[in-house]
Amino acid sequence: MTVHPGAWWVWALALGTVAARTTNPLLLGLVAAVAGFVAVRCRRDTPWASSYGMFLKLGLIVIAIRVVFHVLVGGITGPTILFSLPEIPLPEWARGIRLGGPVSAEGLVFAVYQGLQLATLLGCVGAANALADPKRLLKSLPAALYEVSVAVVVALTVAPQLATSARSVRRARALRGDPVRGRRMIRTLLVPVLEDALDRSLSLAAAMDSRGYGRTACLPRSARLLTAGLVVGGLLGLCVGAYGLLDASAPGLVGFPMLVLGALLAAAGLLTGSRRVVRTRYRPDRWTPRAAAIAGSGLAAAATVLLVEGMGAGDAALLVPSTVPLLPPDLPLLPALGVLVALLPVVLIREARG
Repeated sequence: MTVHPGAWWVWALALGTVAARTTNPLLLGLVAAVAGFVAVRCRRDTPWASSYGMFLKLGLIVIAIRVVFHVLVGGITGPTILFSLPEIPLPEWARGIRLGGPVSAEGLVFAVYQGLQLATLLGCVGAANALADPKRLLKSLPAALYEVSVAVVVALTVAPQLATSARSVRRARALRGDPVRGRRMIRTLLVPVLEDALDRSLSLAAAMDSRGYGRTACLPRSARLLTAGLVVGGLLGLCVGAYGLLDASAPGLVGFPMLVLGALLAAAGLLTGSRRVVRTRYRPDRWTPRAAAIAGSGLAAAATVLLVEGMGAGDAALLVPSTVPLLPPDLPLLPALGVLVALLPVVLIREARG
């Protein structure tokens, strides 16, 4: 049983919206746990399914980099000094920036919270990469975006392809009696993995060329300008609207209204621009009730957090726990219940396979 790839991306991006609206480590851990559990239980035996582990490792690296950056450069300070590093004096024009100096517990906890937020976002994207078929996603995108969608899908397949290549090369070296470990393993794997990735890219380019990618229909200049104006205006509206939703201090008109206006303009641009591309589809993916339910479960989690934040009381204060003074975080109940709704894909996929 296959689900529309767009449903998995809507579900993952909605969970990413939850992670972007909070620095509460308990809620972020719940989001990461839900995304990881769904990715492990619902993924199929495909080459890109193993890419989720790479995103988890990348998330741990991001947390470590954020903490080290805070220790060396500084940021939020507090009264609880853990240790002090030798401070390097900087010129007058660099006032407000320091290298070294005291490191407080409050600032260190704040850096961990921010690193965990970025790692959770990477985990949501990794879950979408492990669950959604990138080739089917390319086939499902509008015809007007096929050039951009080809580039995006090729970029999204880089991580799964590298994971598959590294695993096959490592297995081949083990069969030859060369169990290399540590840094030397990275040096020995780098060249064959990159060579395999280059071969895959050349094969993909040849396959796309043989299937007629790049054919366009002739349209008048006025139609092309209208399409470009609608798409650019729609993208600007979507960017401004997304910024308004992610920034709690932005005016109300900058958020959801701009997002709706941008979506309408972008849809109109895609509708007019689809006449430029001559392309057929074989067995197109359909949005089934199961796919809509999967996407809706993620949107329900995001809507719960946005609703709590818009109310400005109760659980809203728990979304961003205090670090100065340093207080233990509490789990916001309503957003946590909304995130648990995102476990619905496990039940739906289990019923379909059973």
